[in-house]
Amino acid sequence: MAGNTFGNIFKLSTFGESHGPAIGGVIDGCPAGLELDVIDIQDALDRRRPGQSHISTQRKESDTVEILSGVFEGKTLGTPIGFLIRNEDAKGKDYIHIKDAFRPSHADYTYEKKYGIRDYRGGGRSSARETACRVVAGAVAAQILYHQGVSTSAWVNRVKDISIGKDYSSLDLLTIEDTPIRCPEPEKAKEMISLIEKTRKAGDTVGGSVFCVVKGVPAGWGEPVFEKLHANLATAMMGINATRYFELGSGKDGTMMMGSDHNDIFQSDGESISTATNYSGGIQGGISNGEDIYFELGFKPVATIMQKQASLNKDGKSVEVMGKGRHDPCVLPRAVPIVEAMANLVLVDAMLMARANQIS
Repeated sequence: MAGNTFGNIFKLSTFGESHGPAIGGVIDGCPAGLELDVIDIQDALDRRRPGQSHISTQRKESDTVEILSGVFEGKTLGTPIGFLIRNEDAKGKDYIHIKDAFRPSHADYTYEKKYGIRDYRGGGRSSARETACRVVAGAVAAQILYHQGVSTSAWVNRVKDISIGKDYSSLDLLTIEDTPIRCPEPEKAKEMISLIEKTRKAGDTVGGSVFCVVKGVPAGWGEPVFEKLHANLATAMMGINATRYFELGSGKDGTMMMGSDHNDIFQSDGESISTATNYSGGIQGGISNGEDIYFELGFKPVATIMQKQASLNKDGKSVEVMGKGRHDPCVLPRAVPIVEAMANLVLVDAMLMARANQIS
């Protein structure tokens, strides 16, 4: 099975299935000498873990990370960092009923056709459980980026048709964690939570979007032609489970504007160059320009619903399937730390690649 490694210099390879003994990964390319704060890594995992609120899946996992290699006396060695997260609350029996059936909009059919075999327990390798490994690596990347003055913040921007509707510069991002929905606009957060609660009771699911902003990235990160910074961000984000669109900067709205309005005019304060507007989203020609990098990422409704649906089994015969077990009615709040993690992985890789192109 190919496609389990992400990155060029700072690389992450992950392994494991949703209901197997454990999931884990190997981080290669992390610089030596970094004072690694394992508590920060665990905090990031706690934001992603299941069972953290009444609007997420009730699967109970501590998601405790075990660092197996690459760290000595609290510092990275420059060697591969191996880590493990044990599955503590796996209930494979909850999926016996779909052993030979294909759930609508899941990876069941495509995995079966590609490999001739699949782990039906929670989707196996296709499960979003694997993203816990990305959060570990993203948290390590965040600690490297912190020393460069780079910070990443993501939040729930929209649930179905309930949207914040404000420019991110007017939001208090310190309040993101104040509610289980991770929306920094209190009144909209209440509406979003209410909708998710109603959706759960109806046995259905709902989607929406996550917004992310990265501050402090200097000009010069990104490698044309085939390693453009925005292209790598798009790859990273669209590789997260349930994603449906990625919009950088002005996004789709920018395509409705005239060039004379959309162009970001350069300005100088005598010491540094900036732009008067930032429709580019901090990236021009595939290279960061020193402005905020910001984007929105759309997520579909979770495919597992607690309602009966018509489908087919492996023999092509009609069957009826319905979700059982513990599932998220809305993936958005738990997707927030995953989006941050993937952004950090792209950015730390871009930082190291930029350094590799300089003599000193």
